[in-house]
Amino acid sequence: MTARPHAPAGSNTVNPFVIADGTAELIDFLIDVFGATDVPEARTIDEDGLILHAELRLGDSLLSLADRKPDWPFTPALTRVYVDDVEETLARAEARGARIVTRPTDFFGDTLARFQDRSGNLWWVYQHDPTAGQDWAAEAEDADDWTSFSTPELEYIHGTLVEAMRSLHDPRTQRHASPADQEGADQSRLRI
Repeated sequence: MTARPHAPAGSNTVNPFVIADGTAELIDFLIDVFGATDVPEARTIDEDGLILHAELRLGDSLLSLADRKPDWPFTPALTRVYVDDVEETLARAEARGARIVTRPTDFFGDTLARFQDRSGNLWWVYQHDPTAGQDWAAEAEDADDWTSFSTPELEYIHGTLVEAMRSLHDPRTQRHASPADQEGADQSRLRI
């Protein structure tokens, strides 16, 4: 096995593929928020007029995108992106309709934030500080579980992820019931 398998020029070993509603709008969003570059020659439109394949360059990475077909399930992407300025990135995302999930928070010397785009995808946004020298993997290796090295910041990061994951819903639905609403509806059905 090689350290890095052969891949076409411009591709990495791992290249995310995002399936979403309104992919053309999502492409514009990602260009505005992350400074991604569209690869127009990759754009392919299916017979139904939906985007079958599109590509964006983000730094040294390739992101493929496609429109979700009407009978396909909701499959949100969960993607991590390194940026030069977390605050500016979040401001651009929020101005374009994203919901901030996790405010910028120290994460072992780096800064971590999260937002959810209007298609329901969750984006982990990191600003790396190469001088920080902290190693979360080394700390985790010496621990029985993550709570042994937890901090208020880590509790916040974890809590916002749990809540964001619980609230994921198909953006095609008109109304999304919160976990509390769903629990109340389940209790009502039990009483009937």
